[in-house]
Amino acid sequence: MSWNWELPDWPKFHYFPSRIAQWEKHFLLGVGSAFAFLKSLEENDYNKFIVEILSSEGLESSKIEGEILDRESLQSSIRQCFGLDGKSKRGLEKESRMAKLLLDVYETFDRPLTHEMLWHWHSMLFDGQSHISDHGKYRTHAESMQIVSNRYGSATVFFEAPPSARVFDEMSAFINWFNQSLLSQPSLGRAAIAHVYFESVHPFEDGNGRIGRILVEKVLSQGVGRSLLIAVSKVLEKEKKEYYSQLEKCNRTLEVQDWVEYFAQAILQAQEESMNLLYFLINKSKMLTALSGQLNARQEKVLLRMFAEGPNGFKGGLSAENYIRITNASRATATRDLSDLVQKRALVKTGELRHTRYWLNL
Repeated sequence: MSWNWELPDWPKFHYFPSRIAQWEKHFLLGVGSAFAFLKSLEENDYNKFIVEILSSEGLESSKIEGEILDRESLQSSIRQCFGLDGKSKRGLEKESRMAKLLLDVYETFDRPLTHEMLWHWHSMLFDGQSHISDHGKYRTHAESMQIVSNRYGSATVFFEAPPSARVFDEMSAFINWFNQSLLSQPSLGRAAIAHVYFESVHPFEDGNGRIGRILVEKVLSQGVGRSLLIAVSKVLEKEKKEYYSQLEKCNRTLEVQDWVEYFAQAILQAQEESMNLLYFLINKSKMLTALSGQLNARQEKVLLRMFAEGPNGFKGGLSAENYIRITNASRATATRDLSDLVQKRALVKTGELRHTRYWLNL
């Protein structure tokens, strides 16, 4: 049976844009809402939002490939790339490389895709990595580029990409399609096709998944005319098995309706999570402004610590023991402080006795 790139109609992927028209409308409405809310953020919170979204994309995209990055180091590197405060950890070069890549994609979203741009991204991702022989260029090895799955205890070929000798021509066609499709396809459909098309060519020796997902961010940003902050990889990592399963269904066909619908919904889910983070930062700003001058140093320290955990807060909620540990307060003082925060509507109390927990009142 032929691989998708061996089929007569390659690379004409087929789907019905009308079936995702409502999702496209929902996506564009969400983008409009996000931009409106972003204008209401203080500069510090706006910068934090950018850093949080970009770092989430870098962390989760790398995690899909089995590479674990240090969140603090990556965020610090991103802040440095933007000229914000923050000192990066020394010796964590992979986080610095990922930060530079994310910044480049963020700043050049509106530029046409080129071979040189893709090579530059690959070079940034693998700068100084000795295990990559084709560094900053398409693969050249003679052996087949195979993606092997070790399912059920035995190795099977999950997919075989076009031979290296064909890669430059295949990528020329891909780049031509990518640049010409901007005005002819809905953003969600274009993003889904761009990803499966790129992964089918698999042009690099390594890093195809990360660069393929970066291309999704570029597609979505181009579709709305500005850098878009949606960490799609966070959703894909959470459902990695389904993500790979849906990609696998496209290995031998150009009929990709199911894939497009799956990927469009993943983007919408990522957009929703992005909006939740945005609402969280807005509510944080409102709460701290409303409580200005009403909190003691202990209460302020704990609230800031809780906000630092993000929208989900402390896993399992804040306990009195957490409060004592953070502030070094006595139990009586902790109880009094927490009751006051509940009275001021900063926290919500649930449970009783040793099961008592406190949550941000957002």
